[in-house]
Amino acid sequence: MLKFLKRLLFWILALIALVLVVALFLPTKFNVKRSAVISQPKDSIYNYVSLLENQEKYGVWWQADPKMEVTHSGTDGQPGFTTTWRSKNAEVGSGQQKIMALQPGQRIDLELQFFEPFESTNKSFMSTQQIDSTTTQVTWGISGEMPYPGNIMSLFIDMEKQLGTDLEKGLKNLKRILEK
Repeated sequence: MLKFLKRLLFWILALIALVLVVALFLPTKFNVKRSAVISQPKDSIYNYVSLLENQEKYGVWWQADPKMEVTHSGTDGQPGFTTTWRSKNAEVGSGQQKIMALQPGQRIDLELQFFEPFESTNKSFMSTQQIDSTTTQVTWGISGEMPYPGNIMSLFIDMEKQLGTDLEKGLKNLKRILEK
């Protein structure tokens, strides 16, 4: 019995060592962005997306739990404005989003902090680029880090696909709302 336990312990330690070695070669950062062309003038779109409260109408995460508790602080559309959420749905969790910087008419930079189901801090942005007087390209991006050895999860979670799909759905919702 003791010999079996020693072998079992050896194989468990070998498996842990293998996982840690594999994680050394995996990326620790992710950067996902998606774009959509919306038939509206650039300023009109920027004025809409620069208000975080509007994300509740087009962002897929807000739609995942309509009963989540949401609070706001500060002046929406201004640096420092913060939206905090708390959900009983484990896929939504809890966190906050804060406007960090604005380039009027062009870009809004955000900080995303997740508290549950895991802790992380990511950066997000939305930008608008005029194609012509009535058409605008909107780009939405999220970047962050998965530090070693937690980056081993990238073998099981494709951030590009998972977040990219959510951003695409959100942009489709935004397009539908703004092109009405």
